[in-house]
Amino acid sequence: MEERTKQRTQRRVKQESYFDYSLLFIIIFLLCFGLVMIYSASSYEAQTEFGNASYYARKQLFSTVLGLIAMFFVTMLDYHIWYRFSGLAYVVSGILILLVMTPLGIEANGARRWLNLGLSLQPAEVAKLGSILFFSFMICKLGKKVHKLKSTLLLLALAGPIVLMIKVITSNLSSAIIVFGIVCLMIFVATPYYKRYLVLVVCAVVGVLGLVYLLVSGIIPEESSFRFGRIIAWLNPEDYPDTTGFQTLQALYAIGSGGILGKGLGASMQKLGFIPEAQNDMIFSIICEELGLFGAVAVMLLFLLMIWRFMIIANNAPDLYGALIVVGVMAHIAIQVILNIAVVTNTIPNTGISLPFISYGGSSVMFLLIEMGLVLSVSRRIKLDNT
Repeated sequence: MEERTKQRTQRRVKQESYFDYSLLFIIIFLLCFGLVMIYSASSYEAQTEFGNASYYARKQLFSTVLGLIAMFFVTMLDYHIWYRFSGLAYVVSGILILLVMTPLGIEANGARRWLNLGLSLQPAEVAKLGSILFFSFMICKLGKKVHKLKSTLLLLALAGPIVLMIKVITSNLSSAIIVFGIVCLMIFVATPYYKRYLVLVVCAVVGVLGLVYLLVSGIIPEESSFRFGRIIAWLNPEDYPDTTGFQTLQALYAIGSGGILGKGLGASMQKLGFIPEAQNDMIFSIICEELGLFGAVAVMLLFLLMIWRFMIIANNAPDLYGALIVVGVMAHIAIQVILNIAVVTNTIPNTGISLPFISYGGSSVMFLLIEMGLVLSVSRRIKLDNT
């Protein structure tokens, strides 16, 4: 009897102390790698502009430490506590975006996307987290009704205001696409009827191909196509080497010159004033140049491993709410990684979008780590027998 009691006690302890250390290791590795690459990519610009080669790396380190503290705090909390604050998260996201139009808004590089709240904050990052919490709540609230087309349209309509505010107020198309993509993937996972989504995807592809055809064929005159400048530059970047195609061409030069094994860490030439703000959206091109195809594939494999861990946690989550939170975070990471790499390699038109955990950006890394805290919180409540 005593031995059986001891075994049961040990089993309870194991279940209560379960933690996804694989995901935690991937997060920490990406953060450390990101700090190294930010220093490498930004040292020239930081030394030129601020007289301190580690200027950007230090700022990112500060944000990363704050984010890790927040991640640890969120991990320790029961994720169900956020269920009651889901509606508030949606409202706060909208309010913060509106505040960009007030004197609190900060304009940088021709875009007004940040708030000065003591620390620089990008409301679009808050909106991504708020959308994950709110739509996880809404889908759970709707229950089986979510299978109906009416409920799907309702959820998409609720996503509309936030998406439009991000696009119109902050002029941040990439973040608007990510938020909409997060909501669509969460609805997709929650409903068993996939035909309606197939129709939407086909319509979207046909629309994009139609637009490209109109541009290529000249049906849309050159003088009236200024709104499609990035699309035109995407089709023929070499025709616009000094304007809209400049950044793309420089990124492709970096990728091509890296070869298989790269030039070596810190040996990039394109970061020396050729790629504008190489530590931000185009940092993947610096990875390719310095670490070669090998480094680029290694980074992509790390993100694939992260998404695999998300799938494991979502499949074994104690309830639908926890599973949807993990799916939302997975959608965020997957969409952002795919879009960033696609932009850098000129697979899609250029749009400003960062590489998660690696690109420079304080708001981005802090809220990504908060999302990781939510995922780890869900993982802590998985019974060991179910994994």
